Amino acid sequence: MKLSDYVVDFLASQGVGEIFEVCGGAVTHLLDSVHGRSDIRCVSMHHEQAAAFAAEGFARVSGRPGVAMATSGPGATNLITGIGSCFFDSTPAIFLTGQVNTYEYKGDSEARQVGFQETDIVRIVEPIVKYAVMISDPVTILYHLEKAMFLATSGRPGPVLIDIPMNVQRADIDPGTLTGFTPAAAEQTPALDGAIVAKIAAALRQAARPVILSGGGVGAAGARDELLRLADETGLPVVTTLLGKDTCPNDHPSFAGMIGTYGHRFANLTIANADFVLAIGARLDTRQTGTDPVTFAREATFVHVDIDPSELGHKVAADIALLADAKEFLGSLAEELSGFDAGQLAPWQDKIASWRDRYPTIEDAPAGGIHPNVLFREITKNLPGDAIICADVGQNQMWAAQSVVIKRGQRFITEGGMGAMGSSLALAIGAAFARPGRLVCALCGDGGFQLNSQELETVHHLNLPIKLVMVNNGCYGMVKQFQEQYFGGRFQSTVLGYSCPDYMALAGAYDIPAVRIDKADHAADAAAVLIKDDEPAFLEAMIDSSIPILPKLGMGRPVEDQDPLLPREQLQKEMIIDMIDDEEATRQ
Repeated sequence: MKLSDYVVDFLASQGVGEIFEVCGGAVTHLLDSVHGRSDIRCVSMHHEQAAAFAAEGFARVSGRPGVAMATSGPGATNLITGIGSCFFDSTPAIFLTGQVNTYEYKGDSEARQVGFQETDIVRIVEPIVKYAVMISDPVTILYHLEKAMFLATSGRPGPVLIDIPMNVQRADIDPGTLTGFTPAAAEQTPALDGAIVAKIAAALRQAARPVILSGGGVGAAGARDELLRLADETGLPVVTTLLGKDTCPNDHPSFAGMIGTYGHRFANLTIANADFVLAIGARLDTRQTGTDPVTFAREATFVHVDIDPSELGHKVAADIALLADAKEFLGSLAEELSGFDAGQLAPWQDKIASWRDRYPTIEDAPAGGIHPNVLFREITKNLPGDAIICADVGQNQMWAAQSVVIKRGQRFITEGGMGAMGSSLALAIGAAFARPGRLVCALCGDGGFQLNSQELETVHHLNLPIKLVMVNNGCYGMVKQFQEQYFGGRFQSTVLGYSCPDYMALAGAYDIPAVRIDKADHAADAAAVLIKDDEPAFLEAMIDSSIPILPKLGMGRPVEDQDPLLPREQLQKEMIIDMIDDEEATRQ
C-alpha cells in the first residue's frame, strides 16, 4: 500500500473529514491520496497561515483535531503562526508538511540547504508543539500517527507536526506489519483526587463571596454543561477569561462578566472583592491579573485547577492547587455540593448586580456615529441560537468580548496567547466546516482583515454561510491607543503610513454582497440584512478613529481600578476589601 494512502486512511478513520491546505510539490502524493474520496476532502485555502487558522477554528468548535497541510519550505513556515496559536490556546491540531526526499536532505551537514525548499521545520516548531517528527523510515508511520493523535488530544491539548519526505510518501508499505503506539503510564491523565475535591467543596460552603473563574480550559475539556449544571444548582457567580467567554451563557443569572485588562468593570470588582476564587483552566496571564499578580484576588482563598502542572501556582500563589481534567472535576464538585444553600449567596449576588447596573460597558458614540460596542451588540443579539461568532485580534476583539451576549448553544472563538490579527475569517471557515449549516459571524477590524483578505475567495468559492462584519477606523486602533497614552500621540505606522482599500470594491471583486454604514441608527437594519439568509455577506461599519477601548487597566494598577479611573471616594465605597493606595499602585 502506498504510504500517503495509508496516512489519509488513518485520518479518515479518526473522524477527520477535512484537510485545510494549500497545494505544493512536496505534498502532491498526499493530495492525490485524497482525490476522489467521499469520507475525507481537501479544503483549498489561499494562504497556509489561513489554512492553519481554519484548522484551529475547526478544532475549537468541534472538539476534534483540525488538520492543515502545506508543502516544504515556505508552505511549512507559513503555518507557524497558526501552530503557535494552537499551542498557546490548547487547541488539538495535526499539521502535515511535505519535505524533500531523504536522499536530498542535508542532515548534519554544515550546508544551509541541499534540496529545493528544504527546511528543517521540525526543529523550527519544536518549542510550540507537543510533538514533531520527520518520518525517515516508512515502517514507523503508524507509530508516529498514533502518537501524534494521542498527544494532540490528551492532557492539555495542543498541536503536533508530522513532516513526510517525498520518497517516504510514495513508499510501499505492508499495513499488517506496522507497529503502533502505546502511551506510557506517565502520559495518562492523572486520577482525580477526591479528597481535595471534598476540601474545595467544604471551603465553598463556608465562603461568603465566592466566585468561579472559568478559563478557556473549561471549553477545551468539553465541560460547558458541567459548569452550567454547577451554576444552576448552586447559584455560584461565574466570571470568565477572554477564551472562557462562551463557557457560561452570558445571559445566565450566574454570569458576572469577563475579567481582565479590557474586561467588564463589574467583573473585575467581583473577583477583586471575592473571599474565595475557584480558577478552572485559566493561565492567569498579565491580561487577566494585571501587571502585579500579588494584587489579584488578594484577600481570597485561591484554588487553581488545571490539567497542566506547569500552570498551577505559576502566576498567582494557590492555597489549593489541583491537577485535574476540568470536566471530571466539575462533575465531581457538583456531587460534593449537592444540597448547597444558594440562599446564602443572596447578599453577594445583590452586590454583583449593583456593580453591573452602575458600570455598564456599552455607551453611545457622539454625534450619532457608530460605537462598536453598540454595533456588535445589535448585530449579535438577533443571531440564531446556534450561531458561531469568531472575533479577530485588536480593538475589535475587545469591543466584541465586552458587548456580545453569548447564549447557550452559541460559541465565541478568538485567539488569546498568540493573538494574531487576520485570524477571524479563517477561523470562521474552519468553524463552518465543523458545524455545517450553522451561521458563522466573523468580526474584524480594517487592519487585521487586510492580512488574510484573500480568503474571501474561499468563502465565495465554497458558498459558506459566513457573515463578515468589519469596523473600519482607518488605523491600527489598539496600538494607536497605546501611542496616545504612552507616546505623546505620535502615531507612527498606525496612522502615518497606514491606508485602506475600497472594501466595497474588494468584496465585489469576490462577488460577495456588501453594505457600508456610518450612522448609529443604521446598525439594527444592517443586522437584519446580515442574517436574512445563509449566503455570504460583508458589512463595513465606519467608526471614528478616536473611539478607545474602555474600560482599560493601566500599568501597575489592580484589576478593579481601570481607566477611566473612578473618583477615589467612589471606588472606596464600592470596595469590600481594603483599597490599594493610589501612590502604591502607580509605583508598581
